[in-house]
Amino acid sequence: MTKKSIKSSLHSVIFESNTPLGKLFDIVLLIVISFSVVIVMIDSVENVHNKYGDLFLYLEWIITIIFTIEYALRIFSSIKPTRYIFSFYGIIDLLSILPTYISLVIAGTHFLIVIRMLRLMRIFRILKLVRYVRASNVLAEAIKSSRRTIIVFLEAIIIIVVITGSLMYLIEGPEMGFTSIPKSIYWAIVTITTVGYGDIVPQTALGQTIASMLMIVGFAIIAVPTSIIGGEIIKGELNRKSDATCIGCNCSEHDEHAKYCKQCGKEL
Repeated sequence: MTKKSIKSSLHSVIFESNTPLGKLFDIVLLIVISFSVVIVMIDSVENVHNKYGDLFLYLEWIITIIFTIEYALRIFSSIKPTRYIFSFYGIIDLLSILPTYISLVIAGTHFLIVIRMLRLMRIFRILKLVRYVRASNVLAEAIKSSRRTIIVFLEAIIIIVVITGSLMYLIEGPEMGFTSIPKSIYWAIVTITTVGYGDIVPQTALGQTIASMLMIVGFAIIAVPTSIIGGEIIKGELNRKSDATCIGCNCSEHDEHAKYCKQCGKEL
């Protein structure tokens, strides 16, 4: 086999998942990625790391070598290697193997191995989740269209938490845990988002009343932006036009899901 034929065969296996070998390659790669991520998570548990740290390190090196070979093969079989290297997934592929090598050369950088979690991003490529990019674009356009309304809403929330935090600092005071205005604002943010950590709790009747009112206002944080963005999404979908052109009268600008021409009635 010539170098060109080998390169072509590898390209069909690595980059084309519609072939039997390509599907098998993706399945194996998905298993290895999942296994490596599980190792990273389990190894972060101190007791487990102390007991099985050496085993996990050994497994990590095996996985890193596998990914290194795969990365090299992707470069070799790419039609435009430079384009792959500097592409989004090319950078992700490189970052998923670099930490292990860096930790070997530079002492004290073992914590960088957590970057291996970026390998999860590669699942998007394997499962072809990019097909859902259109849906994310619709959401992005809706947020962009409603950005001014959302900014005004966020400014109102900021004003509320600053004023409420300042009031709670005066009402409750340091003895109740509200030791400063910034810390009181932190409490206001935690309360208005209905998180409620409970590390700072108002004790006075007035403070509890303000806290109750702030919790009620907190529901608007979810409801208002959701309704604003949801309205923009619906508006965008209703105004979305199809690229189809009627072969009978050359009429275009049909609704996205239109099956018949709006002018002559001919099937699109």
